Amino acid sequence: GWCPLSPTGAQTTQLLVEPPWVPAVLWDRVTLTCQGSGTTGATTWYKDGQRWGQEGCDNFTVTESVTYTCDRPGTGLSSPVRVSNGPLVLQVLAQVLLEGDTVTLRCWG
Repeated sequence: GWCPLSPTGAQTTQLLVEPPWVPAVLWDRVTLTCQGSGTTGATTWYKDGQRWGQEGCDNFTVTESVTYTCDRPGTGLSSPVRVSNGPLVLQVLAQVLLEGDTVTLRCWG
């Protein structure tokens, strides 16, 4: 398959979620992108801690409700991202929040 270039310059491996709602939900057609330094196309993916066959691609569209992590040479393992498929989910935009901030919530069910 075709693997687009990943963003460069990250000092740690990050697993980016698009659209940027937390928790991620399966019915949102979530795309995960593994970002970090090192060779493009050298990403290793894990589903529920087990090495998974999406070898090499830096991003993909999620098709299962599990926990994903990725590994990039030079920056290591990302934090896990759980993709939910629950009957009712309250989401918030993925951003740093401080007391007093206005937030946007989204309820899916």
